Amino acid sequence: MLKLSFAPSGRHFLQIPGPTNVPDRILRAIDNPTIDHRGPEFGELGKKVLAGMKGIFKTKGHVIIYPASGTGAWEAALVNTLSPGDRVLMFETGHFATLWRTMAEKLGLVVDFVAGDWRHGVDPAAVEAKLAADKAHAVKAVMVVHNETSTGCTTRVGEVRAAMDRAKHPALLMVDTISSLGSIDYRHDEWGADVTVAGSQKGLMLPPGLSFNAISAKAIEASKTAKLPRSFWGWEEMIASNATGYFPYTPSTNLLYGLSEALDMMNEEGLGRVFARHDRHAEATRRAARAWGLEILCLEPKEYSSALTALLMPAGHDADKFRKAVLNAFDMSLGAGLSKVAGKIFRIGHLGSFNDLMLMGTLSGVEMGLSLAGVPHRKGGAQAAMDYLAEVAAKPVAAAAQ
Repeated sequence: MLKLSFAPSGRHFLQIPGPTNVPDRILRAIDNPTIDHRGPEFGELGKKVLAGMKGIFKTKGHVIIYPASGTGAWEAALVNTLSPGDRVLMFETGHFATLWRTMAEKLGLVVDFVAGDWRHGVDPAAVEAKLAADKAHAVKAVMVVHNETSTGCTTRVGEVRAAMDRAKHPALLMVDTISSLGSIDYRHDEWGADVTVAGSQKGLMLPPGLSFNAISAKAIEASKTAKLPRSFWGWEEMIASNATGYFPYTPSTNLLYGLSEALDMMNEEGLGRVFARHDRHAEATRRAARAWGLEILCLEPKEYSSALTALLMPAGHDADKFRKAVLNAFDMSLGAGLSKVAGKIFRIGHLGSFNDLMLMGTLSGVEMGLSLAGVPHRKGGAQAAMDYLAEVAAKPVAAAAQ
């Protein structure tokens, strides 16, 4: 295996599914001098980012911004709405759904955890069946991961809400969009989510350090009687301070500069184009995988993620050894398999600040790495992706010429 014995030239390819590449525009914005977080300039910044995030979540309700990772946003969703001993319904779609379950149990909640195979999203029919059987309405919340970062499988949140409505169940719907917000179409209001959780370091193109709750009126009402202890995570003080653009404690000012720039960039491109770009890169990656003869972990095409693709290694080959070969030879980081799929899969992140040529560099590195690591595969995956991208790129040109 080739190993570089000198500092590599060029830029490191960070192709894990988050944290993602931070664009230069955002790095420059974060580099601004810190200002008085009680002064008028900050108030304008605060109002801009709070309003802008409503557009990303597609909500008219409140959005809370915390100086925290996505894990903090998970905890905020739970402690603001639930009480010790409350029952919640969760689904084993992957590593992060499992971690959210662990947190819920640590906080004193009773979790009905539906087992899964890590190759599918949440089954709306299972949601309906579970809630229809809960005649006493003991379940207080349904918690799902929109895009399971560990598997590359998405959950059809709109269909989950429809299933809850058919069951005529009053449970809250909580959704983790940590690796999907800004990458995959998500509609907080339209899909009837009560709390949506997100983080800064993936589709929003920022470094780690900001997390979000988008909250419905029903969730706010639930917070008035919730008994789990909360202080730092409390919504009430945040909403009161946010009305004028401020925060009840010291915010991450420079990350908010970056968020402001990220919102500008996404709005300049247009959210629809952002989602279409992610869809295009995901499809190109899947075409490469099929050409290589590698199996996509997600089994249901309508649940394919547009933020990342997880690929199974052939039997007898270790994904981590392959990833190490790629890192040593080409200075590119690919996502590892987590817990149940450790060593069995690798994950290609194609989200955030990303374009066609960056994707081709990524897929070329994967194909060269497969050869270098002696992984059985067919040649031509990168070419299959390139052909698809060229075909898509030609369509608007042809249309404009008519």
